Amino acid sequence: MPPAIRTRNLEKDYGDVRALKGLDLTVPEGSFFGLLGPNGAGKTTFINVLVGLVRKTGGEAEVFGHDVTEDYQQARDAIGLAPQEFNVDRFFPIREVLEHKAGYHGVPPAEAKRRADEALRRVGIYDKRDTRFDWLSGGMKRRFVLARALVTDPDLLILDEPTAGVDVELRHDLWDLITDLNDEGTTILLTTHYIEEAERLCDQVAILDEGRKVTVETPEELTREGVDTLTLTLDSVPESVPTIDDERVDSVELDGDDLVVRTPDGSGLAPEAVRQLDRQGVRVVDVDVERTSLEEVFVSMTREGDDAETSDESASESGDDLEVSAQ
Repeated sequence: MPPAIRTRNLEKDYGDVRALKGLDLTVPEGSFFGLLGPNGAGKTTFINVLVGLVRKTGGEAEVFGHDVTEDYQQARDAIGLAPQEFNVDRFFPIREVLEHKAGYHGVPPAEAKRRADEALRRVGIYDKRDTRFDWLSGGMKRRFVLARALVTDPDLLILDEPTAGVDVELRHDLWDLITDLNDEGTTILLTTHYIEEAERLCDQVAILDEGRKVTVETPEELTREGVDTLTLTLDSVPESVPTIDDERVDSVELDGDDLVVRTPDGSGLAPEAVRQLDRQGVRVVDVDVERTSLEEVFVSMTREGDDAETSDESASESGDDLEVSAQ
């Protein structure tokens, strides 16, 4: 089977601005794949190319082997999109909106009604089925947008900032729901500005910056690329800085009775560090390892472009800001 998404040298220009610069990306079928990047990174442009809202300038993009331009209908029918913005028909009850959505994709009326009811039950707002969208609460609107993405029974579910602006309880409810969908075989592509969300949910994370892929790794692999802080509390302040002879040591500093060691492997280094200090007559009374976070790795990987001129993608990248916060 082909991957859920495959792009080769994908490019998109908006006049003089190049939003995607030769993007090569593969999302395996059945995976839970995260897409991170700062403002102007190209995340929303990438999604819009996949769903046919913008036409690529160059390169290739496929969804389950279907070219997004030449095989547009097949590619689009495989995708359920839950965008960040609410672009919903506000003049019909939400169940009718879902029935219309299914009908656009060739689902017969009776089946469309069944799917609409099933989608509303799944997201927990079936009792609001005869309510117009504008009369829903903010959290219910977010649930409805997800239901609309599910009503076509997609193989690929694209979630663009699905928990932006929702409370913690609803965020966790949505996490449980989309995790269940992934367990059932649906491929998930998630963009998020909550680093905790990517760490908790995703099998792999791609970091985009200025239209290019920086890296694709698991959250665990990414955090291993960062630097841990190993703090060894000593029973007394030594006259000089003790030494730790190990290739994993980046730096050693003495802060009062704390020996602070920067290392890519805090947990692995700790026992050896304690043994070496003991041989030097330095007694360790406490050990603390502060692991690097995905947020720190993200900032480190994208910092290079901070001083570069920010691309103006206001037409295509609205809402593409990245807030590194965990709740």
